[in-house]
Amino acid sequence: MSEKKKAGFESLAKAALATQEQVMKVKAGRRSFVIGLPHEIAYQENRISLTPDAVALLVANGHDVWVETKAGVASKFTDKQYSDAGAKIVYSPHEVYKADVILKIEPPTVEELEYFKPGQTLISALQMGHLQPEYVELLLKKKVTALAYEFIEDKVGSMPIIRAMSEIAGSTVILIAAEYLSTSHGGKGIIFGGITGVPPTRVVIMGAGTVAEFAARAALSLGAEIELYDNHLYKLRRIKHALGQQVYTSTIDTVNLGESLRHADVVIGALRAEKGRVRHVVSEEMVSQMKPGSLIIDLSIDQGGCVATSEMTTHDRPVFKKYGVIHYCVPNVASRVAHTASTALSNIFTPTILRAAEEGGIEEMIFAHKWFMKGVYTYKGSLTNESVARKFSMKFKNIELLLAARF
Repeated sequence: MSEKKKAGFESLAKAALATQEQVMKVKAGRRSFVIGLPHEIAYQENRISLTPDAVALLVANGHDVWVETKAGVASKFTDKQYSDAGAKIVYSPHEVYKADVILKIEPPTVEELEYFKPGQTLISALQMGHLQPEYVELLLKKKVTALAYEFIEDKVGSMPIIRAMSEIAGSTVILIAAEYLSTSHGGKGIIFGGITGVPPTRVVIMGAGTVAEFAARAALSLGAEIELYDNHLYKLRRIKHALGQQVYTSTIDTVNLGESLRHADVVIGALRAEKGRVRHVVSEEMVSQMKPGSLIIDLSIDQGGCVATSEMTTHDRPVFKKYGVIHYCVPNVASRVAHTASTALSNIFTPTILRAAEEGGIEEMIFAHKWFMKGVYTYKGSLTNESVARKFSMKFKNIELLLAARF
């Protein structure tokens, strides 16, 4: 090889093939958190995010947990139980909101958001159906990293908190139905399910998701006859497979649905919101043709309801009658069994917090796991959720691009 050609290779190697230096992500060391559990002030919200047993586990792993006094009372967990588990009991919102990580059930009110400071992490519900732009703007102003637990996924792509609360709602709704069909509650005076020689209760379920699945399981176990309606055929196939038996299924056809409603004893609305709101699939006319004393339970009421005659009710006054039909439209059914619901939430939050500590912090957890990242809707002053941005015509930043900017 000539000296000229050799010199050319040397020049090329130096100019283009030399190893380029790049900053490499180094996993942070283990991190300890100060976790705050505020007393929920939303009307009839009885749940709490962590049980005393979960607090004991977190404290044993080096974390501090601050519990606002009486935060667990509605879930049947006392201040003493939390104190014995190693938590610090604080006596005002001002104190509990000084924690690094705030774990809540309901989203904070505007008044509660005033307690926040830059760099804190909030994990709570977002509730897109009731979200206001002022709420989002205040979070951005405070430079809080906020995660909506209804958006957080697990490694297989499901939403563990939504599923857990849906399982509870589906199982509980049949107990509610049995209660309001009874004579003592002004119902038809029939036993849910039926007995020998008596026709079974007829239940129409609108929706074919997790709520519908667990409602159908509970109804079938008591001997009821069920019909399932949903516009997604794959959901109808899935629920039939999950139930393991032949049940009547149909897409939401006005004629067929109207006929089913005329003969139904119980109608359960369990449709999920699409584009932020559920559409009314049951008209006022359909309700007027139902049997007197029959029951509608609209579990979609927090997203506007799927029955035209539905109006939001409370645990204190859960029902009203229209056209002789009992309507139960309480949005927070899981809060009716707050102890069970709190335990279910705690079982999900506790390992997530422990995992985040091993990763080196909430921020590291966000950027290390896409399933966790999907829960983020504000990040240090930036809106990162496209759905929220579109709802209020606000600018947003792709959180994966923010990840690239970190390194």
